[in-house]
Amino acid sequence: MTDQESAVAGEAEEVRRVLGLLYQEDTLRVLSALVLSGDPAGCGLPPDAVQRALERLQRGGLAVREGDGWRVRRERFRELLHATAEKPAPVPEHERVIRNFLVEGRLRAIPSRHEKLRAVLDYIARSFEPGVRYPEKDVNVILRAYHDDYAALRRHLVVEGMLGREANVYWRTGGSVDV
Repeated sequence: MTDQESAVAGEAEEVRRVLGLLYQEDTLRVLSALVLSGDPAGCGLPPDAVQRALERLQRGGLAVREGDGWRVRRERFRELLHATAEKPAPVPEHERVIRNFLVEGRLRAIPSRHEKLRAVLDYIARSFEPGVRYPEKDVNVILRAYHDDYAALRRHLVVEGMLGREANVYWRTGGSVDV
């Protein structure tokens, strides 16, 4: 089990523990009285039952002793909510590069750093079907949709081995394939 999986399991256990506290009638009555009137004694339970419930609420982080009284820790519910919120999946680097360089399907600029250029070219290469031969003018039309300097894109695709070329006919020779 990874550290992240352990943390998620611990957070889930903490939520179950707090929900278990709230499932107990005496604890729920004491918490309700504390929320509504600030006085847990008004819940109608004997003093020793109130004290045990307050101690359970304190262990669960839902109540704290203040001076000679008690108060509800409402922020505990927010903490539990945040702990169980689904964490966004990390975005792979190549997808982040694509988002930074492509705006509404158009390339803002041709990247100068090689690894960023490769990511952008890989994305563009997916516009070409493997096994299909394209005349140069069709390649230019496809590439012009991405950037006005379609000749530079075409040259980069050939140099990086993503398009093959012979007698002004091009075909896809590399890049990733959507499955």
